[in-house]
Amino acid sequence: MAVNGTMMQYFEWHTQADGKHWKRLKEDAAHLHELGITAVWIPPCFKSTYPEDVGYGIYDLFDLGEFDQKGGIATKYGTKEELLEAIEELHKYNIQVYADVVLNHKGGADGTEQFMAVEVDPMDRHKEISEPHEIEGWTRFYFPGRQKKYSDFEWHWYHFSGTDKDEATGEEGIFRIEGENKGWADDSLVDTELGNYDYLMYANIDYNHPDVAEHIKEWAKWFVNETGVDGFRLDAVKHIHHGFISELVDFLHEEFGEDFYIVAEYWQAELENLENYLKKQQFKISLMDVQLHFSFHDASLSGNNYDLRSLFDETLILERDEHAVTFVDNHDSQLGQSLESWVDDWFKPLAYGWILLTQKGYPCIFYGDYYGIMGSDTSLGIRETLDKLMYARKEYAYGKQENYVDHPNCIGFVRKGNEEYPEGCAVVLSNSEEGWKKMNIGHNKAGQEYTDLLGNRKDTITIGEDGWAFFPVDAGSISVWIKKSE
Repeated sequence: MAVNGTMMQYFEWHTQADGKHWKRLKEDAAHLHELGITAVWIPPCFKSTYPEDVGYGIYDLFDLGEFDQKGGIATKYGTKEELLEAIEELHKYNIQVYADVVLNHKGGADGTEQFMAVEVDPMDRHKEISEPHEIEGWTRFYFPGRQKKYSDFEWHWYHFSGTDKDEATGEEGIFRIEGENKGWADDSLVDTELGNYDYLMYANIDYNHPDVAEHIKEWAKWFVNETGVDGFRLDAVKHIHHGFISELVDFLHEEFGEDFYIVAEYWQAELENLENYLKKQQFKISLMDVQLHFSFHDASLSGNNYDLRSLFDETLILERDEHAVTFVDNHDSQLGQSLESWVDDWFKPLAYGWILLTQKGYPCIFYGDYYGIMGSDTSLGIRETLDKLMYARKEYAYGKQENYVDHPNCIGFVRKGNEEYPEGCAVVLSNSEEGWKKMNIGHNKAGQEYTDLLGNRKDTITIGEDGWAFFPVDAGSISVWIKKSE
């Protein structure tokens, strides 16, 4: 990761389904570099169940927008050629590309098959609610549009552990596939929510099957060589056999080096569970800091009733900062989604101010916060603030950090600068009335005048001879204090 590296999630749930997203990304590369973005997390770039699919209804991992399948050649975002051009352009600006990789399930099967299954209780997947019986499920994938190019592997019922419909009867539910060596992954290998959370959706991939594990590793090698991506964002890992994920991580690092970056989405707020997962992966990956997101969400809804001193309790950034990808919102948390937990707009500048200017964590800016949500006025206007915060990250957020988290409604921190970027900055947040923090930015700043880069305060303050000063902040606001320009 680059010094003060910053990721951008370059999509939101309602990104325009016009097949031109890769073109927009290519055209935006120079601007992203100027902004200070050092890595882009792109949406799933594989052929999905239908042309407007966001990308999580994965059909064919080998089709990047090249074959006439599932309603067309292009994915929601464009063609394979356009994807490769966008990646090449980003690399010209030294921007890394992380692919969103969905390995939990497959959807849009090419045919049905008959096999034995047991229906289980959706709220407790250990509880059987039927006898073993034959069902007809959508589990045959042979990709007629691709005609075995790149891979001749075909998927059958025995490559999956569960499915969601008996086509013969029309009954929908969760059906555990029966047979030799079949069943959910052991409880110790997946999240134990709902008893056993191996099954999520569609046809659930069975990583206990050795042919499946080998095939996915072969695909991963092909995909990275084909596209030149610099890392993976692994989707929904709490549902996937963690032993296979460990095997895949080792394989990727052997093939492409230890710098091949991997961050996983384990949508779980309990720090203990996240730490346990990191341990199982031998700390070779990073995780999204889901608890920090929930803290931001809670704080934004609670106003001045929220104690800002607890904002970072039980977060990865506090306990395992070198493995924490910090974010404010993403495609899952936005309004109308199943994991909706949208951070209210008034609090977003405060949240981004902390993750972008603090010393810890790997911050990720959400496309929807920067460019807005398609078909909505949500988040319009925050781009200007993010531009200023990113400028502060590029020019001022360096050196030793000292936190002043000693008041329930007003907290702050200073970055004291380093040899290359000596000026540093002071950051103050309030979720209540107008306030201030007395903070020490360094005796070497004595007598210097500081102003608020964000323009929320019009004051000019002078640093005392001992390096201390009172840094004010407006009600429900954030100020970033930097040395006044000549």
